[in-house]
Amino acid sequence: MPLLVLQRLVSTIPVLLIVAVIVFLMLRVSGDPAAILAGDTATSEQIEAVRQAFGFDRPIWEQFLTWIGQVLQGDLGESLFTGLPVTTLIAQRIEPTLMLALSTIVFSVLVAVPLGVLAAWRSGTWIDRAVMVFAVLGFSVPVFVLGYGFMYFFSIQLRLLPVQGYTSPFTDLGAFAQGIILPTLTLSCIYIALIARITRASVLETLNEDYIRTARAKGQIERIVLFRHALRNAAVPIVTVIGLGVALLIGGVVVTESVFNIPGLGRLVVDAITRRDYPIIQGLILFFALIYVVLNLIIDLAYTLLDPRIRY
Repeated sequence: MPLLVLQRLVSTIPVLLIVAVIVFLMLRVSGDPAAILAGDTATSEQIEAVRQAFGFDRPIWEQFLTWIGQVLQGDLGESLFTGLPVTTLIAQRIEPTLMLALSTIVFSVLVAVPLGVLAAWRSGTWIDRAVMVFAVLGFSVPVFVLGYGFMYFFSIQLRLLPVQGYTSPFTDLGAFAQGIILPTLTLSCIYIALIARITRASVLETLNEDYIRTARAKGQIERIVLFRHALRNAAVPIVTVIGLGVALLIGGVVVTESVFNIPGLGRLVVDAITRRDYPIIQGLILFFALIYVVLNLIIDLAYTLLDPRIRY
């Protein structure tokens, strides 16, 4: 296992390097980086001062080596507006995003997997059709529409939950629980739809295998057949789609945090784009890419636990 982990870690290096090159070129291919950072109203003298301050007057290969060296040391630059290090801003905003992501993943898996198994078990019935209709709607309705819809119904009409805002669970657990419900429901819809569809397809295929008929012939109850035999052997594609769905989760976090005014990384992305704060944008792209690569590494390692036949 340690050798496997080392091999998978080494294989992620080219991916991260490609992402780093893209992030580095992002500012430079869109025009004069000094003029972009200086702003639309900057004079030629101000633009030249920015060019010298950020080293844009040096060869591009030298700029890249300097920049990648800083990144490897954990230095993602400083915000153009606040002057704070990007790593500090990420550390300040990571808790709300982490709490929202964890609650979404846990809730989605707990709801989607049983729904998918139930739809496969009752294939062709109204239950199966209802789950599939929900799955289609989950992909069709934009996240912000769901967010405002839930906000209007649960907060404005029923007055059950707060409209916006975030409270840390370490400050007030009750207020945190109330405030995280609507964002979690909003972000979970597309995730539940994705996992439920794949779970249904995988379990439905597994239910036609000979060992399922053997288990039923031995008199095992249907619940054990479904969850111990069918779901366990269909787990690999389900785990795969959970890992791939992280990309949807990252994109959904940006919209959801903006709708519910949550001061997380998604809101930081929106603010940075609005202000054209490129060091923050670059740092967040690298950070999200690193998280995505690490999560997919964990998913790859989980394959060997779910199916001993899989080897790398």
